[in-house]
Amino acid sequence: MVEYEGTCYCGFQLQTNAPTIQGELEIALKKLVGEDIRVKAACRTDTGVHARGQVVSIQTESALPLRAYVHGLNHHLPEDIAVISAEPASDAFNVRHATARQYSYFIDNGGVRSPLKRRFTHLVTQPLDIEAMDATCQELVGEHDFRSFATSLDSSYRSTVRRVDRAKVSRKGDLVRFDITANAFLPHQVRNTVGALIQAGQSKLGKKEFQERMAARTPGLMGPTAPPQGLFLMQVSYAGPHSGPGDESVQ
Repeated sequence: MVEYEGTCYCGFQLQTNAPTIQGELEIALKKLVGEDIRVKAACRTDTGVHARGQVVSIQTESALPLRAYVHGLNHHLPEDIAVISAEPASDAFNVRHATARQYSYFIDNGGVRSPLKRRFTHLVTQPLDIEAMDATCQELVGEHDFRSFATSLDSSYRSTVRRVDRAKVSRKGDLVRFDITANAFLPHQVRNTVGALIQAGQSKLGKKEFQERMAARTPGLMGPTAPPQGLFLMQVSYAGPHSGPGDESVQ
């Protein structure tokens, strides 16, 4: 499992002329085991998005113990990326075949900007109606076509139907938190959802209009897109055991 602050990176996925999380992991692996290893991830987070529970997988000929992958990679990785734990996986394991992915988005709803929160929250100074936001986000739960929440769709997306298992808006002091768990997400789906929920919290978007936008199935209709720094990939879940023979999980 990998944790990272995405502020200085152009997302997870490898790019030729830009820093990425995948790129840094592959550089560190080359230094550790001397192999050119392609890293695969459960989720391709966007530019500026953070992760507390990203899952990645690799295939290697190295006989290093798992502990070496945790401590050795962390020695070579920059301070804003860390390997939190490692475990063996069976040959049948596919990191992309997760049953659920959980994201959280954090909004600073204080009256003035906070330098200490700016990298990890989206500042909204206008008071937000949390009950209205939470009631609106319940429309997401279940299996729906989320095309209106997506941007940058290409031909690889054969279906825009996704299953949302849980959606919740809560507040603790000035911090507003949106949690959503689904089997998968479309590009910018969570950030477009947050943009719409902020409008709901400001009485600019009613539940009926939210439902109409959702039913329209028009890419980019839901929004505006919230900025990336408030978004965290929290957890990725899999069905059944996926470990292979070898050492136990190491943290």
